[in-house]
Amino acid sequence: MAITQEPESTTTDVEQASAPKAGRTLLLVAGSGRSGTSLFSGILKRLGYHVPQPEIPADSTNPRGFAESQWVVDFHTRLLAKAGVHVSDARPVAWSYTADVALHEGAHEELADWLGKQFRVSEHVLVKDPRLSWFLPLWRRCAEEAGVSPRFATVLRHPAAVIDSKQRSYGHWQSDVNRTAGWLNQTLFTERATRESPRVFVRYEDLLDDWTRILGRVGETLDLSVVRDAPAASIVSIHEFVDKGLSRSKANWEDFAIPNGLREQVDVVWDLISQLAEEDVDDMETVVQELEAARAAYVSLYEDSEAIAQSSIVAAPRKRGSGKGRSGGTLLRVADKVPRDIRDKLPLSWRKAAYRAKHSRKKR
Repeated sequence: MAITQEPESTTTDVEQASAPKAGRTLLLVAGSGRSGTSLFSGILKRLGYHVPQPEIPADSTNPRGFAESQWVVDFHTRLLAKAGVHVSDARPVAWSYTADVALHEGAHEELADWLGKQFRVSEHVLVKDPRLSWFLPLWRRCAEEAGVSPRFATVLRHPAAVIDSKQRSYGHWQSDVNRTAGWLNQTLFTERATRESPRVFVRYEDLLDDWTRILGRVGETLDLSVVRDAPAASIVSIHEFVDKGLSRSKANWEDFAIPNGLREQVDVVWDLISQLAEEDVDDMETVVQELEAARAAYVSLYEDSEAIAQSSIVAAPRKRGSGKGRSGGTLLRVADKVPRDIRDKLPLSWRKAAYRAKHSRKKR
């Protein structure tokens, strides 16, 4: 009896495992929190995207829900803690710390295993978390190993409105200046990290004004069948979900005392990144080059600021035990007792003085 030899395979087991799976999509919503990402993700969820369960429950800061997976938030929180980085970290060097943590084999295996389980639940998975930006290369590697080419979406909201919303929702443990720098850091590095992948930028105000037009563009740009084939019933539920009245923060710098150098850089980046949300960008290459220059300028600004503040950084541990005799102590105690709605009606000079007193002290 003749023995026939099996034809030699031209692909390895690894290649077969990472071969693209037809129809699967992984949409990663990355960028600053309080930018409208919950609205954007909530719309996509209602169109048919799977948000891995259980979800973070709605609360007073986001009464209509976050569309965030509890597992994802916990996973990112643990990695950030290992890296010594917080979600709105303004340090450019923080990206190297999170990159090092993401290279640990345990993190890769844990995410790859979890992601594989989600695709057994649904072919179309949506992941949204303000911490996601810090770990985009890790997500990309795990997605590609699962045979999925990830798509990225970033929702854009004027940074002044973002900072105002964060102060309302998260309190004043972080200063306006530091949060502004954190917005700039996260925006610049998120743009850079998604540059070579299918991506889309969406302005929050455009989403509120006409979500059907914006999601149509998102579906076309990212080739999302879930969006294109959405049933009529989901359209009705989304119209009920979108509430323009939830947007309460002002998109201007009137009530903030931001250093001119930082403010100028933020304004430049806001203008550039907003151009990426246009349906037709006149010169994408030029915009990207200018964003790269803006990133280098911010790194330089932060390094200069660190060098100038070195004496304060060195002295900080010695000051923690003493709360008396500090500059602005009396004004700070008074300012903390005045409700925000009343403070907003006071003269700008008084508010700036209270601001300087509040933020001249290091967080204990």
